[in-house]
Amino acid sequence: MNRLSLIIAVLAVLAGAVPLYHWFAASDATPAAGGNHEAHANHGGTALPDESGQSAFAAIAEIVDMLEADPDTDWSKVDIAALRAHLVDMNSLMLGAKASSTVEEKTIRFRIEGEAGVLRAIQAMVPAHAAELDKAGPWTVEADTISEGVILSLTSETDADLEKARALGFFGLMAKGSHHQPHHLALARGLRSH
Repeated sequence: MNRLSLIIAVLAVLAGAVPLYHWFAASDATPAAGGNHEAHANHGGTALPDESGQSAFAAIAEIVDMLEADPDTDWSKVDIAALRAHLVDMNSLMLGAKASSTVEEKTIRFRIEGEAGVLRAIQAMVPAHAAELDKAGPWTVEADTISEGVILSLTSETDADLEKARALGFFGLMAKGSHHQPHHLALARGLRSH
């Protein structure tokens, strides 16, 4: 890299226009490669990371790969925008919702509140997830929509199950279960079921 290229690279990095690693990688590229993405694809035999970026980006990328690999995909029904909207709701719920809890005998009640988009995400997602938690056990789970959000109630048969629900808290309970992945694939395929 000549002196002028180095100055331009430093200014671009300082301005935030180009990540620093890009310039160092480009300086090692062969002239035939021209510093393009293909030149970086192999990295001299070094393994590449599996994660393709921010989590919603990665989730969508994984689904797109699955849809493209499936010869039976009906592209007239595919709805990546619906999947993205759901991922936005998941992000809003996990990062924006406020949750408090109370315990009465063998029941723990979570009061989940939020405003605007967070409130919408709470009221869309929590009742649907409550039904999944109820099916999976070990708790009896109910969700009641209120104007400020949702009240999620989990009733346990044992002290150990009550302690587990308390330890997981609302956000741990929302992440529990393996129904999320099939739901995401169904949304992307244009199916509207949870």
